Amino acid sequence: MDDDIDSLLGHLPLAALILDTQQDRIAWANRAAAQLLTLSRPSGARFSTLLGRALPKFIVFADEVAHRGQAWARDIPLSDARDQPLTVELRATPLPGRPGHLLLTLLDLRELDLRAEAAEAAQTFRSGLMEWKHAQAFFADLERQNQLILNAAGEGIYGVNAEGKTTFLNRAAQEMLGWTAADLLGRDIHSVIHHHHLNGDHYPAHDCPIYRSFRFEQIHRIEDEVFWRKDGRPIRVEYVSTPIYDHKVLAGAVVIFRDITERYENERRLREALDQVDALRDRLEQENAYLQEAITSERAHHDIIGGSGATRQVLTRIALVAPTDAPVMITGEAGTGKALVATAIHKDSPRQRRPLIAFKCSAHAPDMIEAELFGQMRSHQLGTQRDRPGKLELAHGGTLFLDDLAEMPLELQGRLLHALQTAQVTRLGDLRARPLDIRAIAALTRPPEVEIDAGRLRDDLALFLNVFPIQCRPLRDRPEDIPPLTDHLLGLACKRMNRPCPLVSTRTMQRLLAYDWPGNVRELGNVIERAVILSTGHDKLVLDMGEEAAPLPATGRAVLTEAEVQAMARANILNALRETRGKVAGAGGAAILLGIPATTLYSRMAKLAIREAEWTVPGG
Repeated sequence: MDDDIDSLLGHLPLAALILDTQQDRIAWANRAAAQLLTLSRPSGARFSTLLGRALPKFIVFADEVAHRGQAWARDIPLSDARDQPLTVELRATPLPGRPGHLLLTLLDLRELDLRAEAAEAAQTFRSGLMEWKHAQAFFADLERQNQLILNAAGEGIYGVNAEGKTTFLNRAAQEMLGWTAADLLGRDIHSVIHHHHLNGDHYPAHDCPIYRSFRFEQIHRIEDEVFWRKDGRPIRVEYVSTPIYDHKVLAGAVVIFRDITERYENERRLREALDQVDALRDRLEQENAYLQEAITSERAHHDIIGGSGATRQVLTRIALVAPTDAPVMITGEAGTGKALVATAIHKDSPRQRRPLIAFKCSAHAPDMIEAELFGQMRSHQLGTQRDRPGKLELAHGGTLFLDDLAEMPLELQGRLLHALQTAQVTRLGDLRARPLDIRAIAALTRPPEVEIDAGRLRDDLALFLNVFPIQCRPLRDRPEDIPPLTDHLLGLACKRMNRPCPLVSTRTMQRLLAYDWPGNVRELGNVIERAVILSTGHDKLVLDMGEEAAPLPATGRAVLTEAEVQAMARANILNALRETRGKVAGAGGAAILLGIPATTLYSRMAKLAIREAEWTVPGG
């Protein structure tokens, strides 16, 4: 370096050096830096040898300087030439006109603490007129010589003499404060930029840590105060105020400050955001509890209804498989309640507190199933603006219900099988596999072997999922379930429409029993809901099945089975009990309506296991 810059930096109170990052060498260092680092010939020394294992941290620090134009750090450990550890604060900024060169200042924190302790014991004295003039000349000379370096620094720097008059300030200080050098030089800077606290209280100069620095030879670090700009706006700052000596004579103080307004505002917003998050979390927890209660209540209305042998078998198999994690394959025609069985398995499983994610393969276009099931990363090529998890990820820890599995393309079935077997899922456009912990339940409308023969289902996937098969029988194969299902669906429809529950006559029940029900329970629910609408103003259910269900032709049988007769008899007794509001014997009782003795009616009720809850009209 040339002699002028060497003299210029030599007077800087902080340890400073110029680092050539491309050559990993110290291009120049002032005396304070050479003493701190114990380098007899600092110029040309390799800086990386002082960093040791902290070199990666310093590289990140240098990248930050290149990106932001300035940076500081206290978490990069250094060692001196004798391999003694140093505790320093690094500040760096690019050197104008010298690519790859950084102006690096090192603040020895331990030395500052020792000096602060020593300064507290020093005697206080005032500089006389001659000292003040000498200090003024000293700072004026320092301002002229160090202007290049001071203006390159990212922090605001200004100096005051022993009388509190401003002697110099760098460009960063002028930009942050809005005052020019002409505005402040020679003036009491405290009365200009530090006169009031943020709350409006007056800030006396004798209470200012900056003035105590040169009056009591103390170093002060202040984390949060305000300086006042020329336009009257406050800025939050953190600063270090350090005494300055000229030939061991106290000449004043230098202040290095940083604008933390944006950081403080970001911290305030973060605290507010966290408070909002806490409030939203509490609200969501309350809403979740409410929704869980509502869901539980709703599921209570959709439990599996029926007492037929086929229904009891399904309930038994649910009870057997629910506590396990075994894959389940549910088969049955549309409308037989496959989704209801899947829900019952999940509800009774150890995974009940985690979600049941249902994915209906037939409801998505083939080219969309992959993204919906596996998720995808943000990609311009895929036209996605954000990362999105798939159904497999959403079901993590819970249950995945794959309805209409045979509608999934075969190549995706292979990828699904791989994800289930390896317990990992990879999103589209991503290379990272994510852990997967799910219980798989699949549903088919036809038996697996039929779908495999038709080329719609991979045999290896069917083998993996068909560990525990459950078959949902069609409604036509279990007519004894029609009366209780009718009562259940009728109660739900009337409650939903806020209407009184009409009676189901024997003739109406016979029509329901005689129909073949190709749409199964779903079709029965539609018929009952339509009948409730048509029964407005009527005591009995008005059934309208159009041309679908004339008496008995659906099965072509003129004779009912014993189970059908029993179901009809049971429904008839329930209708009589509803009409009499549960009265069995005596005038106006159900026995009189049925034309049988009360003792006979009691006997039949016991035989058919008729309970009081069954004839109680919902809402009645």
